[in-house]
Amino acid sequence: MLNLPVSFTQEIQGNSNNPYQIKASDLDKDFVFAALDVDVSLIEEITGQGGYTARKLKIPAVPSGGTYVLGAITGVLTWISTEEC
Repeated sequence: MLNLPVSFTQEIQGNSNNPYQIKASDLDKDFVFAALDVDVSLIEEITGQGGYTARKLKIPAVPSGGTYVLGAITGVLTWISTEEC
């Protein structure tokens, strides 16, 4: 389970004001914490839901058979064949 910096469930339960107002700074903290920082060469910009720009991590297609681990060889992300456990 991901423990975000700001738990809105805890904020609501601990706040007698109804309704609870979400602070933009709390949302920013959670979004920055949850963001995956990836080399831009591995990112492809796509059109996401609602027409907004989204980013997709480019991972090579998974091999159809055998046992593999995802790794990098000379800086290129690739599936590396391994022995079955």
